[in-house]
Amino acid sequence: MGCFRYLCVLLLALPLFGEAAKAPPREATLDNGLRVIVYSYASGPVVVSQMWYRVGSSYEAPGQTGISHALEHMMFKGSRKLAPGEASRILRELGAEENAFTGEDYTAYYQVLTRDRLEVALEMEADRMATLALPPAEFAKEIEVIKEERRLRTDDNPSSLAYERFKALAFPASGYHTPVIGWMDDIERLDVQDLRRWYQNWYAPNNATLVVAGAIGLEDLLPLVKRHFGHIPRRELPPIKTPKELAEPGERSATLHLRTELPSLLLGFNVPSLATAGSYEAEKEIDALRVIAALLDGSDSARLSTELVRGSELVAGADAWYDAFKRGDSLFVISATPNLAKGKTLKEVENALWQQLERFKTEPVTVQELDRARVKFRAERTYAQESISRQASLIGRLTAAGLPWEKILWSDDPFSLSCCYHKDKAELIQKTAQRFFTRERSTTVRILPAVSKELAHD
Repeated sequence: MGCFRYLCVLLLALPLFGEAAKAPPREATLDNGLRVIVYSYASGPVVVSQMWYRVGSSYEAPGQTGISHALEHMMFKGSRKLAPGEASRILRELGAEENAFTGEDYTAYYQVLTRDRLEVALEMEADRMATLALPPAEFAKEIEVIKEERRLRTDDNPSSLAYERFKALAFPASGYHTPVIGWMDDIERLDVQDLRRWYQNWYAPNNATLVVAGAIGLEDLLPLVKRHFGHIPRRELPPIKTPKELAEPGERSATLHLRTELPSLLLGFNVPSLATAGSYEAEKEIDALRVIAALLDGSDSARLSTELVRGSELVAGADAWYDAFKRGDSLFVISATPNLAKGKTLKEVENALWQQLERFKTEPVTVQELDRARVKFRAERTYAQESISRQASLIGRLTAAGLPWEKILWSDDPFSLSCCYHKDKAELIQKTAQRFFTRERSTTVRILPAVSKELAHD
């Protein structure tokens, strides 16, 4: 259980400036509001079933952070038909794989099993959607598991801790500033009644999407779904607010002294996502930001690798990423570690990263670079299509963000990387960099080894 960390990578594989797919999935909606999306994929008898709820850490209020993740754990602790852990035991005996994950914008549960056993998984999924037990004794044990998970994955993990603090600084106005697992003080204050209210508020069929991928069609799946989910009543949902950030919060920075051997740097910029772009012209800027991330990172020929890792040997490693598919505003992020073996400093790295961004503002990208980016995105998309689980996850996350998955995954767009107008694309990238890569939108976190704390002001 926990957050799918590969989802951001997979979402980079979505069509860049549009590429059409050959066999789009099909969709239906039950009378109670449950969306059902089927991706028929003739790959043998295996199917993937994923239930996505539109609720995650970005929905949480101060004082109750981590409640979505805690409820995810408790969804395995019994329902009207099944005792704690019994559903998992049944699925293991059927040879199925199951798990769950919580993110900022979603909570999802999945099973991988053969088609002839899918109805068993659907029946149990429907039972916990309608009649989750939430036994207090189980909660008392599970909250200790969650606290230990936080200690192991975040508090005792310098890179995770640094990124958590970075996000808290980078998102001053929205729920994205809180970690998915929650702050420890909030986890300790949660009680089972908090989870019960959260479950009643959000775990309704009209706030969920069932995504099934594999050797099954909509005609065969829909009767099963109606049989097990059709009786669950829709409920009125709490008001849902889009996580919006201040456009220019001002330059923010922090220095962290953590138990790490190497110093490192995180540099981020507040930018919109596709969901908050607001216009067709703004959506083009989203595509441009995705291209910039690909030009900076993602291959041996990318700029960070060729110029800062191998060229000047300034950094030992560097990454750049941008998640365009959140339900609220997003971040464009670059991270880097100085090459200590060459005597390079964190300040030199910081200056070099800004210089890289300034180049996008002043120098048009080349045809060769755009061609390499196109190849990269196509390769990643091919990789994502090799797995029915990845395909289902892509669809599920887009629906959780309120985005039109059918348009994003399978529609054509005239501003394709395969089109011939290099000048237009180069100008768009240049203008996008000028708009977003500013000090007023920036957050910088410098991570230093704890033993260097006394040297911080030298």
